Formats: sequence, structure tokens, C-alpha cells
Amino acid sequence: MSRALPKYNKRRVLMIGGTAAVVLSGAVIAGNALAGETSKSSTNATTRAATSPGTVNCPAVAPSLPAIPASAQAEVTRNLTLLDTQIAEANKRLVDTVGQGGPNFVQNAILGPLKDKRVATINRIATAIGRTAAKPTGLDSLAPCTLNANGVNAGGAAGTATPSATATQQAGNTGNTGNTGATGNTGGTTAAGTITCPDVASKLPAIPATAQAEVTRNLTLLNTQITEANTRLANTVGQGGPNFVQNAILGPLADKRKSTIDRIAISIGRTAAKPTGLDSLATCTLNK
Repeated sequence: MSRALPKYNKRRVLMIGGTAAVVLSGAVIAGNALAGETSKSSTNATTRAATSPGTVNCPAVAPSLPAIPASAQAEVTRNLTLLDTQIAEANKRLVDTVGQGGPNFVQNAILGPLKDKRVATINRIATAIGRTAAKPTGLDSLAPCTLNANGVNAGGAAGTATPSATATQQAGNTGNTGNTGATGNTGGTTAAGTITCPDVASKLPAIPATAQAEVTRNLTLLNTQITEANTRLANTVGQGGPNFVQNAILGPLADKRKSTIDRIAISIGRTAAKPTGLDSLATCTLNK
């Protein structure tokens, strides 16, 4: 025979049941909130992926050049580097203006102006060569660039912005530029002074077309080495003893330059007379 529960027991049952309901309701709400957050995050990721600006792809110029006279080498190298700078700037503008303008914005505001800059730069290269040799023709066809909407390097004669300077122009990629070193490179001014290195490009003989890409790549590497050395010089002010700069910066820099200069001489020597005496250009000095 069942007995009625005391009043206080009923209240306890009701309270327990109410608490369970609140807990369950909170779990449902939390679950819905988490589901909403996940969905929102996923949507944002998808939106960002969908608005990827892609990259600018431009034909490489250096492989299409004839043998470059020694008197034109510095100017040609400088302008090949400028081509890289122009593409890097266009890629940055592409990223900074995602979603702006109408359907022709990229063509009118980025690719069009880039083509005009490249025409002028390529013409300077041709003119420099033409002063002492046959002026190359047809290079203007290399000025127009295209948009690779997938943001994936198309390879071959086109490329994307990567940190590598004029060397990448040879392989069809673009990137950040260092100093051209066409007339020597003293680096940036700091309290620690600057590193001054002999110019290499002006000391080279006529460069065979087959060696041009490799020579330009290594000339750019020489500039990168000096830039890195100047950065290290600035970052280590006050460190070490009286021979610190010589042992930790200038010495290693000379070794790197010697190897790079040797590669330049070897690449020229494959199809022409190998230049000699270039090792004397490896040693750099500190300009206080």
C-alpha cells in the first residue's frame, strides 16, 4: 500500500528535476553555440580562401637576352633587378586591394601599369646592350603579365613573388630585390659603419648568352651577401673584441664571395675564355 510523500520530499524532487532541466537546457544552448561558432569559423575560412588575390606572372627576360657586353653588364643587371621589384610591388598591391574596384580593376590598376613599367625597363636593357653591340629586338613582347588567380606558381616563364631577387627572374619567379651592386655596394649607414666591397659586374668580360642567367644569379647573390653582412654589423654593435668584425663578419663574407665569384668565372668559362684574377675582388673592408 503506497504512502503519500511528505511535503518536503516533494519539494526536493521538484528542485532536483528543475536543476536537471536547467542543466540539460544549458547543454543544449552550449551545444548550439559551439555549432554556431564552428559554422561561422568555417564560413570565414571559406570566404578568405575564395578572396585569395592570386599572383602576377611575368615572362622572364634574362634568358631572352643575347651576350651582354661588359660595358653594359652593370646597367643590365640593375634593370633586371628592377623588373623583379616591379613584380613584387604589383603582387603586394594585389594583396592590399582584394575586393576593391570592378571586374577590370586588376587589369586597369595593376597589370596595365606594370606592363608600362616593364616596357620602359626592358627598353633600357636593350639600349644598354645596343651601345656597344647589336641591339636586341622583340623584347617588348615580354612586357605583358597575367594574373594567376589560383596563387600557384605556373613555372616556366612566369612566377610568383618569392624572396630571391634578380636570380629568380632567370627561372621565371619574382621576389624581393637586394642592392644591384652595379657600381659597387657600400650598404646602409649605421653606427657600426658599412661594408664596402669591390664591384664584380664591371670587371667581367662579355658574358655568353648561355651563361647570362647563372652570372646574373650569382651577381645578385653577391649583393645579398653584403646586405646580410651589413645587417649583422648593425645587430652586433659593441659585441666581441677588436677583431670581432674581421673574424665574425668580414672573414666569412670574403669566403662566401670567393665561392660565388668562382661560380661566375666557371659559368663564363664553359663557352668562352674563363676570366682570371677575379678572386682579388672577394675581400671587403669596413667603412666607418
